[in-house]
Amino acid sequence: MTTPIYLDHHATTPVDPRVLDAMLPCLREDFGNASSRHHVFGRQAAALVEQARERVAQAIGARYSEVIFTSGATESNALAIKGVAHARPGAHLITTAIEHRAVLDTCRRLEHDGWRLTVVPVDRHGRVDPGDVQRALAPDTILVSVMAANNEIGTIQPLARIGAVVRASQALFHVDATQAIGRMEIDVEAASIDLLSLSAHKIYGPKGVGALYLRRRPRRVELLPLVEGGGQENGLRPGTLNVPGIVGLGAACELALACRAEETARLRALRERLLGHLAGALDGLTVNGHPEQRLAGNLSLGIDGVEAEALLLGLPEVAVSAGAACSSAAAKPSHVLEAIGVAGTASRAALRFGIGRFNTEEEIDRAARLVVERVRTLRGQG
Repeated sequence: MTTPIYLDHHATTPVDPRVLDAMLPCLREDFGNASSRHHVFGRQAAALVEQARERVAQAIGARYSEVIFTSGATESNALAIKGVAHARPGAHLITTAIEHRAVLDTCRRLEHDGWRLTVVPVDRHGRVDPGDVQRALAPDTILVSVMAANNEIGTIQPLARIGAVVRASQALFHVDATQAIGRMEIDVEAASIDLLSLSAHKIYGPKGVGALYLRRRPRRVELLPLVEGGGQENGLRPGTLNVPGIVGLGAACELALACRAEETARLRALRERLLGHLAGALDGLTVNGHPEQRLAGNLSLGIDGVEAEALLLGLPEVAVSAGAACSSAAAKPSHVLEAIGVAGTASRAALRFGIGRFNTEEEIDRAARLVVERVRTLRGQG
């Protein structure tokens, strides 16, 4: 049986062998509890955690003391948004129409509980206008949450311009950088970011671990924790630290930073190769997202004349997504595609390709051939 081709790297990524090598000692000899500082096993585990904290901080231009570890970006987003909402006076939140559900659903919960929420629109490419954010700001706005890059259509936001607008107010600026780490430059100082969420499993690290950046100066971010007990991570995320996962996150961040430029160029070339094959063989294709300001490995296509479910069922050899994997189980139109005005067409499939570190030209060529064959069959052309 032919090995399936994995092209769904926005959903998750395989663990890089170098990351696994860094983690394995923590499952064997370095198994101590990082809070047990009274003996060598605990001190060694604590040292590994702090080394990983430094590596995460370097990847985003932060200080190591500004990084706390979580179970992933979903928890980081919830801690950032709810933590600020409950810690600061004010009643108004701002986010965008294309955020991940981890952000949107958290903001909607707060809206249900009494906070005011403004959801700013995006243009047809999925870009946020900093002017819309500025107009949405109010005297009681406490937080603006904007993702760095979209998980469905790959569009990259003008973070520095949005951050400058937010910094001129009393609000804090939160960025969900889950898809951006390792795929584009992220600098919390240059973009005036106050809080930032990330996850290991999107950057060739293990599942179940992430981090939240919290600015300490020139203005200090204050949060209330989601849970109590234990005091770990400055009391903001109590519980026994996942040392192997944290070490894996640190190693993944270090690798992502070291190979970002080379990997970006390679992924962009593979994306253009894939698009060239598909566009050369099929009509009725529409690229969703910004034509230039997009993640190098992302290709979101609207394909006329076919339905997404039928197309995916006919592609067992290719792992791709019809939308965000986190919400694809629900038979509803993508809120991202709705926001950019391309959802609701029954005879159009939206296919998301996420090209990654270990994909080859041969895989891209074979995947393109299989997609073309299936589309032609569904259109009655095969």
